[in-house]
Amino acid sequence: MTSVITGDIIDSRKNESQHWVEDLKKILSPIGKTPAQWEVYRGDEFQIEIENPEDAFLTAVLIKAHLRSIKSDARMSIGFGNKTHSAAKISESNGTAFINSGELFETLKKQKVTLAMRTGDAVFDEKMNLMIQLALTFMDSWLVQSAEFVAKAIENPTLSQEELGQILGINQAAVSRRQKRAQFDLVMNLDRYFKTQIKQLKAS
Repeated sequence: MTSVITGDIIDSRKNESQHWVEDLKKILSPIGKTPAQWEVYRGDEFQIEIENPEDAFLTAVLIKAHLRSIKSDARMSIGFGNKTHSAAKISESNGTAFINSGELFETLKKQKVTLAMRTGDAVFDEKMNLMIQLALTFMDSWLVQSAEFVAKAIENPTLSQEELGQILGINQAAVSRRQKRAQFDLVMNLDRYFKTQIKQLKAS
């Protein structure tokens, strides 16, 4: 089983500067090599393969946090399944993970949802998407400071609040406030639940 995130930048046409394309490439580059593992195409669309599907949700949250920290955002669909064809470019690879991601992505605009997932297991998908939609009630409105905190905290999971504060240039009390405001503990609990559910799905 693999996972594929398909996304686009929201209101990219309204965005005066085009620097977010470079920003997006910077955000995606630690994930792997382009264009085999990720690709930005048609200006504002992107696709990424997350080979360990258990990491897919947190990767999507990380991309969202990075984008919110530069006053942008993305719509993303996560598809799970197999990969039957590996091409040099991810946009030309194929399999059920790609189909699930692509088909779901087409419906996001109509649903006015910025993040959803599809495994093909209807009961699982309904349950997880409901939880994600509840989380989006605050993730979609992260302000720059909250988003910056979330991105740094995800990238440095072993650091204490004090150490995160040193990276962000703020004291530990301010880190604690940002953590609360971003509902970060809730996001991490959701990620833990998601990981256990995907593990079971892989095993079944």
